[in-house]
Amino acid sequence: MSAPTGDGPKKPSAATRLVALAREQYTFVMSTDGRPYAVAVDGPNIALPLRGRGGLRQRLARRYADTFNGEVASQSALADAMTVLEGIAESNDPVPVHLRVGSDQAGTIVVDLGTVDGRAVTVSADGWHLVDRSPVLFRRSGAMAPMPTPVLNGDGLATLHALLNMDEPTFRQLAAWLVAAWIPSIPHPVLTFKGEQGTGKSKTAQMVVNLIDPSPASKRSQPRDIKAWSAQAFNSWALCLDNVSTIPPWLSDTLCKAVTGDGIVDRALYTDDDVVVLSFRRVLAMTTIDAGALAGDLAERLLMLDLQLIEEDRRRTEEELDAVFEAARPAVLGALLDLLACVLATLPTVRLDTMPRMADFARVLAAVDQVQEWNTLDSYLATSANVATDALEGDPFGAAVATLVETVGTWSGTAAQLLEQVPPPDGFRPQGWPKDATRAGGRLKRLAPLLRSIGITVDDTQRSPDRHRHKLIVLTRTEPASATSAPTQDELWPPGELTEPPEMPPELD
Repeated sequence: MSAPTGDGPKKPSAATRLVALAREQYTFVMSTDGRPYAVAVDGPNIALPLRGRGGLRQRLARRYADTFNGEVASQSALADAMTVLEGIAESNDPVPVHLRVGSDQAGTIVVDLGTVDGRAVTVSADGWHLVDRSPVLFRRSGAMAPMPTPVLNGDGLATLHALLNMDEPTFRQLAAWLVAAWIPSIPHPVLTFKGEQGTGKSKTAQMVVNLIDPSPASKRSQPRDIKAWSAQAFNSWALCLDNVSTIPPWLSDTLCKAVTGDGIVDRALYTDDDVVVLSFRRVLAMTTIDAGALAGDLAERLLMLDLQLIEEDRRRTEEELDAVFEAARPAVLGALLDLLACVLATLPTVRLDTMPRMADFARVLAAVDQVQEWNTLDSYLATSANVATDALEGDPFGAAVATLVETVGTWSGTAAQLLEQVPPPDGFRPQGWPKDATRAGGRLKRLAPLLRSIGITVDDTQRSPDRHRHKLIVLTRTEPASATSAPTQDELWPPGELTEPPEMPPELD
């Protein structure tokens, strides 16, 4: 394009031409969490961020050079164009932008294969199908890797079981969890592989995560703070924390919230008054040796699977396992998608007599049991009761309260009196032991579901009859909660209240 001469029309600025190019080839949308994206008019249904690596800015700069005989757009022109395109995106109503897994208005589940051409798998009660263009909008991240094309080839579930060192009941719970991991509308318990060294926990977790959400970094180290966690969780549908030994309270609370849906509000970059929101529900896995290190709130949201020790003559190299897994993955995916379709067809008829803590997941287990003639729901409830007991035993204060009630049957008094009644063992206050009455009362609230699982009820609704009207705590020994009479979600957190207990004030040194 030649430069204008004399009194001819003025050449449009580079920013103007960049905007025109972008509007020819893309539509612009705002996600429900307030992020602008571009979507190719004649391309995959993939949302491109306007800025950042792999986003529209880089593509538009290349397109500009190709269109205008190698002319390079300046950084200021690109920045001005992005500002205009963000304004265009803001002028439209927000739309859902999914990561790896989503669903349309009819309830059909869509799984993004992560390939360049944008292919996806749709799953409904009628079965699963490969589609060239996803019916819902997906975004991609650098933490994602492509999935192989699923196929129906033999018994995929048996093929997967042969790769894992777990017994039949344990594998069936794992298979049910894998199916549930592609249902985006429900909370998913944290899949926790427990076992001594030599049981293959890390490798098993890596294979499981790479089935549902492949990643070049399927195993992650424990995040150092909430910002580090939010960055990981925002960019992956499924995450695995490897070799967890202890979990600080902030991370335990954050993981609990990520199970049911979490939102983190932070100040927007380069602004004083604007904020951005990272909101997500995630599929989580962990590997650990000591389940007793887990806090009670998190323990209620676990699916604990024990792995068996691998005999020396059955051990395989990492390279061999990876090759076998890659060869089996398409058939395993096909079998899991088949099972998911059958579960979606069965779920509307599933009714549970009682609703355990992870009620939606329990319904999926019941549907899997109907389809496969398995017994995963009972196994899950029994395992959950054991995990709750282990978590209580790992909490010195909770264990002391349980011992007190076991001894006296029923105890009533204030939180301060309770602290006097259950002094720290050996006179030394262990880590996490409440330092005052306020913290003791709050701690009991968090321990109440675990105490109920072993037959101890906590009632803090009564007041002392004197003029001081102190809040009383009544601890009563009852029959242990059975798997078929687990506390409902409304019992644990009454409707209309927060889905998590209030944050405890930080303890002073």
